[in-house]
Amino acid sequence: MNEERKIITYSLITGIVLMLAKFGAYLLTRSNAILTDAMESIVNVVASSFAFYSVYLSSRPRDENHPYGHGKVEFFSVFLEGGLIAIAGLLILGKAIYNIFYPEELQSLLEGMGIIAFTGLVNFLLGGYMVKRSKVLQSITIHADGKHLQTDAYSTGGLLLGLLLLYVTGFHFIDVLLSLGLGGYILFSGYKLLRKSIGGLMDESDIELIGQVVDVLNKYKAECWIDVHNLRVQRYGHDLHIDCHVTLPNYYDLNTVHEEISKIGELMNKEINVHTELFIHADPCVPACCHYCGVAHCPIRSEERTLHIHWTPEIVTKNVKHFESIA
Repeated sequence: MNEERKIITYSLITGIVLMLAKFGAYLLTRSNAILTDAMESIVNVVASSFAFYSVYLSSRPRDENHPYGHGKVEFFSVFLEGGLIAIAGLLILGKAIYNIFYPEELQSLLEGMGIIAFTGLVNFLLGGYMVKRSKVLQSITIHADGKHLQTDAYSTGGLLLGLLLLYVTGFHFIDVLLSLGLGGYILFSGYKLLRKSIGGLMDESDIELIGQVVDVLNKYKAECWIDVHNLRVQRYGHDLHIDCHVTLPNYYDLNTVHEEISKIGELMNKEINVHTELFIHADPCVPACCHYCGVAHCPIRSEERTLHIHWTPEIVTKNVKHFESIA
């Protein structure tokens, strides 16, 4: 079992135990706010179950039916998790509104608070660990699950403060107010995950990722890489797919062109720490490139170099050569 599946398994088992503990705290106290926390735990368990399957599926190698691999299933996992969180938020808000008109008697509040405090601490530690490891493993599923657990921990912290205030003041309407506030927060968290998953499924541009690619190109820029344009980056689970056009001297033979393109691919796989597949279209230079071309002793130069272009995401993502994009 690889590390991703181990982490998801731990998350799933922990989620089941904490869910039972939270429902036990609700039965002990009859607190609507604690029920709010317990209902979100159901989402944790269901989401972790699907996350386990998506991590397994995304790790499978590409095949004839899935030439880009199975990585996009992770976006479906995030979509499911976000949708479940949003539904839980709506149910929590509905229950809170119901209790405005039909309040319940609270009991054994301190004991229930102790149980909830323990579950919040466990979620905070596990969620932080998952977010940290997700950056190393490049897993959006583990990242989403970890963020969800952290969100759960933060909401638990707010819940405990409110319950403490309720215990001190005896003002039972605080229980309903807490539930309304936490329900709204949970609903917004679900929306953000839904937004992220839909963006990934629709291949929305990842500005941060494009910035990393451009930084590598600038750092190791060869003088014969006259320009890079029409750059597109797509994530498929653990893999990146990069398309771009690279302008090279028009007198290069096919072997030299292949060598330069291969250098770019090797750099990306070495520097970005993610398996990267590149599809590079080689363009021949034209006389209009000369004023920013850095090739020394060029045999066909028509004018001296007068401009030094620092590549940025805005420049390299345009589908035009630099002499057109900066005009």
